[in-house]
This record gives sequence, structure tokens and C-alpha cells, in this order.
Amino acid sequence: MFLRFLIAEGKCATGLDGSIPVLAHWRLSTLPRYLQADEVERVIASCDPATPAGQRDRAIILLLARLGLRAGDIVQLRLGDLDWKGAGISVSGKGRRQTLLPMTQEIGDAIVTYIREGRPHTATDTLFIRSRAPFRGLANHCAISMIVAQAMRRAGVTCPSRGAAHVLRHSVASSMLRQGASLQEIAGVLRHRSIATTEIYAKVDVVTLRQIAQPWPEVKSC
Repeated sequence: MFLRFLIAEGKCATGLDGSIPVLAHWRLSTLPRYLQADEVERVIASCDPATPAGQRDRAIILLLARLGLRAGDIVQLRLGDLDWKGAGISVSGKGRRQTLLPMTQEIGDAIVTYIREGRPHTATDTLFIRSRAPFRGLANHCAISMIVAQAMRRAGVTCPSRGAAHVLRHSVASSMLRQGASLQEIAGVLRHRSIATTEIYAKVDVVTLRQIAQPWPEVKSC
């Protein structure tokens, strides 16, 4: 509108307003918000391993930060989903699709510590239980995000967007990309049905983007 005003006043060339790009409203137009690797480690370290709640929270955050699980995946985890002999975790994702993910030593140790020392005695087979009575499974994905948000505050890490749990999922993908993983590999870890969903992470690969970015006319390339 300012350029149109200048054009009407004769102080600006006609048609210059057409060079202003429109606001991005198309699908996947936003940038994924994520944490740096050192920030993720600080969030994990903020959980107190000497308390039941801290043991639970550390196991939850490791599942988010290492395997890229969704908050809803963690709420649905059951004791029977843990394959100790095969070192795997069966996850029921969107559309109730079952996927077997690897249980690393770090994640396995955290879950074992929680089950043995921090998990309340209860009849439910839900893996992660409320730390206060009534001892039942966490209500929904919002409870998981609240746990992560509290850990971020303890670690002095600013959450870059809403949905703290999903920020850790974005962080996994961004970290894999920086380490040279392909979009197909990232899609496999995040269990995306379409590679088009994973392509949003290409926007944060600044090194590769600089190689293909075209300079503005009469301006040197960055």
C-alpha cells in the first residue's frame, strides 16, 4: 500500500509494487522450529535421575529426542510394546500402523530404571504413569508436551514454537540432515507416509541451499 501511494504521488515507478512477494500461505510454507544439539542434551540432563518423576521424564524425552516419536505415540506405549530380547519398541502411529523401532542402550537403560525404580505399582499396562495418585496413564499428548516444556525451562532453553514435544521431533530430523542423512532416511525414521511431508526439512539445510541459491540481479552471491 505504501508503494501504491508513492506511485499515485508520482514519486515511484509504476509497476514496482508487483515485485513484492506475496505472503506464504501454501502447504508446508513455514520453517520447522528445532533445538541445537547442545540444547537437546541440556534438556535431557535437566531430568533428575534420583526421583521417580525425573526417571520417567528422562525416558520420555529420550524417546522424543533420539527416535523422533510423536507425543501421542508415547501416550499409547504399553509394557507389551517393549521387545527386550530383540531390542525393539513397537509403536502404533497414525492410522494405527505398527512400526518396530530400535531400542538403543541409552533408551533401554532409561526405561529399565524407570520401570524398576520410578514407575508406581498399578494394574494398568500403560508404560508411563502419572507421578501422583491416581496412578494411571498420562492423559494425552498435551501432558507429554508439558513435561518437555518444564524440562526446557529447567535447562534454560527457550522453546521456539508451540508444542514442545514436537520441537524435539523436528530437532531429530534437523540433526540427521546436518549429519548427511537423506530425506528418504529421515522420512523412514519419522514414519512419514509421503516424502513430500519430509521435504520441509530441506529448508533448514543452509549449506546446501547456499550452493543452489541464485543471486539477486547486480548483487554478488552470498
